[in-house]
Amino acid sequence: MSKQETTDYRAYRSTFTKKAQQIVQKLSLEEKIYLMSGLRTMEEVRKSIQKKVNTHYNEVPYRAGGIDGKVPPVLFADGTKGVVCDRKTYTCFPVESMRGASFDPMLEKEIGEAIGAEVLLAGANLFGGVCVNLPYHPGWGRAQETFGEDPYLLGEMGAALVEGVQTTGVIACVKHFAFNSMENARFEVDITCDKKAEQEVFLSQFKRCVEAGAGAVMSSYNSYRGQMCGQNAYLLREVLKEDWQFDGFTLSDFNWGIKDTVTAANAGMDLEMPNTYYYGKKLLEAVHFGSVSEKVIDEAALRIVRTLLAHEEKIRQYGKIDAERQLWDDRQLAKKSALAGITLLRNQNGILPLSGRCHKIVVIGRLADEDVMGDRGSSQVYPPYQVTILQGILEQAGQEVIYYRGESLSHCKRLAKEADAVIVVAGNSAAEEGEYVYADMEELYVKSMGGDRTQGIALPAHDREILSAVAQIRQDAIVVLIGGSSFTMADWIGQTGALLMAYYPGMEGGHALADVLFGKENPGGKLPFVIPQSGADLPQVDWSATQQEYLGLAGYRKLLAEGKQPLFPFGFGLSYTTFALTEEALECGQGEAEKAVICVTVQNTGKKAGSEVVQIYAAYEEEVQRLCRFEKVFLQAGEKRQLRMAVSADDLQGYDSLSGRMCFRPGMYRFFAGTDSSAKCLGNFNLG
Repeated sequence: MSKQETTDYRAYRSTFTKKAQQIVQKLSLEEKIYLMSGLRTMEEVRKSIQKKVNTHYNEVPYRAGGIDGKVPPVLFADGTKGVVCDRKTYTCFPVESMRGASFDPMLEKEIGEAIGAEVLLAGANLFGGVCVNLPYHPGWGRAQETFGEDPYLLGEMGAALVEGVQTTGVIACVKHFAFNSMENARFEVDITCDKKAEQEVFLSQFKRCVEAGAGAVMSSYNSYRGQMCGQNAYLLREVLKEDWQFDGFTLSDFNWGIKDTVTAANAGMDLEMPNTYYYGKKLLEAVHFGSVSEKVIDEAALRIVRTLLAHEEKIRQYGKIDAERQLWDDRQLAKKSALAGITLLRNQNGILPLSGRCHKIVVIGRLADEDVMGDRGSSQVYPPYQVTILQGILEQAGQEVIYYRGESLSHCKRLAKEADAVIVVAGNSAAEEGEYVYADMEELYVKSMGGDRTQGIALPAHDREILSAVAQIRQDAIVVLIGGSSFTMADWIGQTGALLMAYYPGMEGGHALADVLFGKENPGGKLPFVIPQSGADLPQVDWSATQQEYLGLAGYRKLLAEGKQPLFPFGFGLSYTTFALTEEALECGQGEAEKAVICVTVQNTGKKAGSEVVQIYAAYEEEVQRLCRFEKVFLQAGEKRQLRMAVSADDLQGYDSLSGRMCFRPGMYRFFAGTDSSAKCLGNFNLG
């Protein structure tokens, strides 16, 4: 349970400016530069990443700065699906893409507070796991670490996570700023895009998180328009600190995030993490030589001190945490989150949920009995246990369950013939996608695991062979997909009876999935990405490129612009019940901030309680529509609810070429209402 209401952190931190200034004024130049310095050694970081010692990456919080009696240190804990510190302790939540599938910011805020509390239990004060990068292509290895392909969804879910984490006083760090949507080439690639795409598609979600009060922002490894993002004055100073009025501090991605002392400092990089190479003595020398003004150092020190003072006070106010109770509650929350994200895509003849008439269930696939918690890079959490999919099924099934990994296709067919129900678990593991982890941390990097899906987004070949073999015997197989983003499936989906997208469901994923399979719970997830008919419908990406242009249309909006039908649209998801959506009115908004109001009635027309997500899309002038509002509703069987969904000027912001900024643009708007991106057009408004 939350111990306090959400704080307006930007306003709150400003009350510590004077105290922070007084502290900074009394510090020597050496002390101020020390505050800008990570204290982990390169050797320690290298060994933990390589796992050549009895430790793992970020097993203990990484410390930066801190001056005894004057300034508390930054104590960094990484992760996107939970706290990576320690072993067999902290909760592994579902990956962000699955949490994006919930379309439930309130649930994400609850998860954020839980993570914040666990950060405190780990002895840290900064959580580096608010990832809101937009996957330009679903083949991006780390697409699982972000909430989906739509900027509005990313912004709303990211802001909720920020608010939840900072409820505890912990500093929420947003990453990777910016244009990080390629993994294998992340150290070398230079990204370009036009200003409209830059502002609307790739930066707007970061702005939303800053407005929500995020206390820190981490730069990305890649370059933007010829300059590394970690030392890019346009991004760090002009956009982040000046245009958006970001009041917290910036930090570099680890070890290789900056390459030049003077450029990075002058560009607005406040803190080098997790160790110091380009700052420290080199930065001191740069100030002495006049290459970096002491005013730059003072600004960075002020940002760091003010943020730490403000958040340490909130941590004290949050109070003591009952560790045993907290961890127990968080594991239940992990299951709740998985249930909210599981997405039902196909259910021919009501195959699901499984009935008591199924006396023999066959489960096929390597991933049914393996770790399906996702990426094993910097976001890897080490929970005390994990429930595999097979374990979850075995615990709930009152029937005979036979498990087979699927090595022999002929044996798969024999088992399928004998079973009352066949469940095929297919998809990717950390070996197929995730952070590009290297075996050797020298100058020449050798791939160890993870990375982008450079060969396309189809299922692994053997999984497709299993599906084909089973389909020769029966076409009512239940397929459970494991993965962080979209798959192509047009070549095999017609041979299946039911299809569930289970993403990487976290430590309690097996229990959650079993609850859905056996009808204990009703699936409520909605796709946070589009599933195309063909990989050719997606943007073109050279995964080994040193230069890559990002266009303004990606995901579902690209397909809409080109008139291509997806296999499953963005925002799509079935239920064990049915819903009817009636659009009652499209009204002009009241007041300057409220621009339009969509009135709809949602009714659960089935026989089971469940949830639906009402989605509002808007198109400015001749542009392609995009998500601008959504609301998740839970309804009992037969229940009806009227919704008044106001669309604000902020929801409709777009890039204005005259001012060069994001703002509400007067003109003609088309509005769409529905339960996915194929929503029906309601009409036009000329909004001023």
